[in-house]
Amino acid sequence: MITITGTVGSSGKYLVTGLPVDTTANAVLKMAFENNTSGTNLALFAGTTANFESGSGPGFRFLTIIDTQQLSGKIIFVRREVGSTNSQFTLTVD
Repeated sequence: MITITGTVGSSGKYLVTGLPVDTTANAVLKMAFENNTSGTNLALFAGTTANFESGSGPGFRFLTIIDTQQLSGKIIFVRREVGSTNSQFTLTVD
């Protein structure tokens, strides 16, 4: 298990993975995502680099159980949906 904490700053987004996920294994990940800043709403996304740069992409929130094959070739990022202040989050991957 790994826990990542970060802050979504003025850009409104935070890159969690620096490179696209590369997996051929059939495995399941449990991801728990928490927004730690009141008055804001953050979303966890898995998409392409273009999705990250444009601020769009398919997202998922809260506890998610996902097959790693569905993440292959995608990057994981956080985007602020509501609010404008710096927003802290915690992401736990098991």
